Amino acid sequence: MKLTTISSALVLALAPLSTIAEDRAAACYDLPLPIPSTRTQGVNLTTPWAQPFIQYPNGTTCCSSIEEVRAGINSLNDQILALLAQRAEFVREATRFKATIDSVDVPARDKEVVEKAVAKAKCLKPKLPAVIARAVFEAIINASVPFEKCVWEAYLD
Repeated sequence: MKLTTISSALVLALAPLSTIAEDRAAACYDLPLPIPSTRTQGVNLTTPWAQPFIQYPNGTTCCSSIEEVRAGINSLNDQILALLAQRAEFVREATRFKATIDSVDVPARDKEVVEKAVAKAKCLKPKLPAVIARAVFEAIINASVPFEKCVWEAYLD
């Protein structure tokens, strides 16, 4: 199915997805990632080089072009940004309950959030690669702590 507008991409992005049965990249969803092969040097695959992996509930697949893929990714990026903005609001709220600057960053809580994200990533449909879950949540926390410290310091008299 060819996407012609961002709104079409959004509708499809929100639809539950399933994946085609065979997944030769299944090992890429766990940690640690497989060691990269040395046999890829000089390899040039004819594109598209595999069958579509995403299958929509209506039986159609994505994607027939890189433009379709990018439209879907762009739509999801917009949704992710909106969710990150909401998360930042909760981070700001959490700051109100912290009496000292040292209580802003709680490494045990940071670790708990990251590990929970990695565990949940394995159960999602479609699955989220653990390497992405870990890196994204570590980045979110690493960006949230300075923001939260800034908010805390903004209320000093």
